[in-house]
Amino acid sequence: MRAVGYQTPLPIEDASALVDIDLPRPEAAGRDLLVEVRAVSVNPVDTKVRRAAKPEAGAWKVLGWDAAGVVAAVGPEVTGFKVGDAVYYAGAIDRAGANAEFHLVDERIVGRKPHSLTWAEAAALPLTSITAWEALFDRLDVRKPVAGGTGPGAVLIIGGAGGVGSIAVQLARQLTDLTVIATASRPETRAWVEGLGAHHVIDHSQPLAPQLEALGMGAPQFVFCTTHTDAHLDDIVTLIAPQGRLAVIDDPPALDILPFKRKCVSVHWEAMFARSLFHTADMGAQGELLTEVARLVDAGTLRTTLAERFGPINAANLRRAHALLESGRAQGKIVLEGFGAG
Repeated sequence: MRAVGYQTPLPIEDASALVDIDLPRPEAAGRDLLVEVRAVSVNPVDTKVRRAAKPEAGAWKVLGWDAAGVVAAVGPEVTGFKVGDAVYYAGAIDRAGANAEFHLVDERIVGRKPHSLTWAEAAALPLTSITAWEALFDRLDVRKPVAGGTGPGAVLIIGGAGGVGSIAVQLARQLTDLTVIATASRPETRAWVEGLGAHHVIDHSQPLAPQLEALGMGAPQFVFCTTHTDAHLDDIVTLIAPQGRLAVIDDPPALDILPFKRKCVSVHWEAMFARSLFHTADMGAQGELLTEVARLVDAGTLRTTLAERFGPINAANLRRAHALLESGRAQGKIVLEGFGAG
């Protein structure tokens, strides 16, 4: 089967950073689905793994943790899906990725593809939807007001135009009574975030606390920081409400949370691969979550965050996608669809 992989971690400018390869078609066992991949999207985790993870000598590392496709075969223990089902999912970080014609994935972390979306539109959603949903509703518990707060409160989403921010803005606006404040630094990303439903947009290239104060709304009870947490930490300490909650998903080199003690702020990590990596008892919650997101999409409550189509799934197009993500200027999600020449 056709696939894209690498054998040595390299800068994306190197033609060998990602190459077109041919691999054996895998076989489904246990609770695995074998999915014929129709579309994939690219996430920052792809670039981080490519730069750091070296496969065993002679082996290929295949990336890709967002896919939509058709079930081609099922393992003997599968109960929830059958051959021919249209699905979408984010996969598991400790298994081969979906940048291949056929991909194995545990049925418990798979959802049924939204009927109203194309393969490309669906592939944009899984990883970011799981991350945003778990951060907002499991870690921050935004439906539970902060002790001592007044009214429904507000959530600040830092990095509102990115992949995770783009779905987090929608979830917070559509499924809660919170005032949604998002950050964006360019005219086009500001327009994107406003179109997703943010009540207010502020500029994360400038100090955040004064901009929040200028809105005259008081301190937000919840802050969801999707990027550059180390650069924004002092501002977050200043602007967040006492007894507020902060969720973080990026990888700051150091995170000193001691300054939050005075305000009794709780700090939460969100890592959407944790359930599949450790095979937690609630691992199946991610499949249920994706099926619920599909229902909300088909009902018109949520929309895809697909922003750019980069053509078919091949090494050249994936290198372009990685380069754009590494530039820090990506908006929404980058999607590739089908296999073929660039």
